[in-house]
Formats: sequence, structure tokens, C-alpha cells
Amino acid sequence: MNTFPYSSDNKRYHTLNYHNRAKYGEKVYKAVIDCGLTCPNIDGTKGCGGCIFCDGGSGYFTSPALSVPEQLEREYARISAKYGDVPVTAYFQANTNTYAPVEKLREMFLSVLTYPYVKGIAIGTRADCLPDDVMGLLTQINERTQLTVELGMQTVHDSTLELINRCCTHSEFVAGFEKLQNMNIRTCLHIINGLPGETADMMRETARQTAMMHPQAVKLQMLHVIKGTRLADMYEKGEITLLNKDEYISIIADQLELLPPDIVIERITGDGDKKKLIAPLWTADKIAVLGGIDKELTRRDSYQGIKYRDDL
Repeated sequence: MNTFPYSSDNKRYHTLNYHNRAKYGEKVYKAVIDCGLTCPNIDGTKGCGGCIFCDGGSGYFTSPALSVPEQLEREYARISAKYGDVPVTAYFQANTNTYAPVEKLREMFLSVLTYPYVKGIAIGTRADCLPDDVMGLLTQINERTQLTVELGMQTVHDSTLELINRCCTHSEFVAGFEKLQNMNIRTCLHIINGLPGETADMMRETARQTAMMHPQAVKLQMLHVIKGTRLADMYEKGEITLLNKDEYISIIADQLELLPPDIVIERITGDGDKKKLIAPLWTADKIAVLGGIDKELTRRDSYQGIKYRDDL
């Protein structure tokens, strides 16, 4: 029998859907916004070309040629046409969304709060792009709405961070994370499994150290090889080996066992653009991956946090 406390269905981990239904009484959808910002690891400030897996941003976006309100309205029209009048989170996802003058950021972020269907804001950024004036703005936003700042951690291993051209050490990442936590800002950490050279033990260690940091939320996903990236060149030259589906599912189950049960798992497998995805192709079948994770946890009679200890 599933005795996991943060679930109302058969899930043995703390899903975002469960979190939102417990908080708002209904499912909340994400309206994705692209503000046309860049990244210090793209424009030469810290590096050039971005991380080796970077495709100039992540996910699917409306056009940055449109204003933020215009993008939000288009996204809501798309979502409501399918699901009706539902609440949304305005999701600033593409590239580094705190990497701009604070007044520009203020205009971007505050413009969405006038819409009654917007229940919160999610901002994707880097931990080394949180200067004091931006932190002040985020603190103000956090007082007005449900704010989540999403940080791309990827791994805790500096050797891997150097290999993927992250241009941000793990200690720098932790410093940015702690800034947000000190201001009581809900923070979601991104972890990528299957990074070049990483063993299963290294991926488990990333989860173990994440548990010690105890963020409010985590996103887990497999490394995607996308057309046009430096990672694609490495893959085509045979320089990297990718996890197969069974290996990924086993590692995810291991990581979930280590993470505290109150951490919300906002994503447990990625949604890569199938038109650009080179490998691994098994990630395109999201339902099969999700089902595989459920089956593995059931087979183990396990659940999120079963191996977590408060005194870690």
C-alpha cells in the first residue's frame, strides 16, 4: 500500500499537481513567456556559446517580438481553449531572466500581475545573476504573489560543470541559492542526469547534496542532445555515452529516495523539442518514462524520502 503522505493518487513522489491542488484547490497551468534576454555565458561576460547543451534557451515559447502582456494573453487563449478558465503561472523561462537592468525586469514581471488568472510567477535564471537590486525586486514580487525562482544547478560536481562550460562553480551556485532562501523566496533547482562523464554514484551524490540544501522544489530530467549544439557534435563523434531508459529510471528512483518528501518534484522527465531531438529518442515517449518510474518505485515498495534523514 502507498503510504506516501504527499499524494492523492498512485504517485510515490510529491508532484507539482498535488502541490497546486493542495494550495489552490485546482490544477495550475504554465503560460510561457520569452523576454528575448541573453545570458552571461552566451554574450561573453562569463563565457561564449553557453553550456554545451544550450539551444539558445529552453522549452517552447511565444515570440519575444511581442510584449510580455501580448505573449501572456496569447498563451492564456491557448490554454483556456483546451482547459477552460483555469489559473496560470506566468513562466519567464528562456535564457537568464534576471540578466537585465532592474527597471526592465520590474516592467516585465509586474506587467503580468494585473491579470486575474495569474496566480504566480516563475522566473528561470542563474544563481550568479542575482545582484542586490534584483534581489530587492524579487523580494517585492514575493510579497505580492506566489514567486518561484528556478535555478539551473545541473550537478554538484565542479569537474562536470567545467566540462559542460557552465562558467559557474557549485560554490557560486550555493551562494545564489542561499540569497533566495534568506529572503524566503520559493526556489526550484534543476538537475540534469546523464551529463558527460558522470557515474550513477555522482548523480546520487547530486541528489544527496540537494537534500542537504533542502529547496522547496526540484526538476529532474535526462540530458537531451539537441541539433546544433556543441553536445550534438560530441555525440556524433562518439565522445559521450547516454543513459538508456532503464538506467535513467533506476537513477531517478534512487534520487527520489534521497530527497526529503516535502520537496515538490516539478518535473521528473524532460519535454525536449522532438523536431530537434537527436538522442536519446526514448525520452520522447514521456508517458512510458513516467510509467516506468511509477513501476520501479512500486517494485521496490519505495517512495520519495525513504532514505532521507533530517540529520544529513
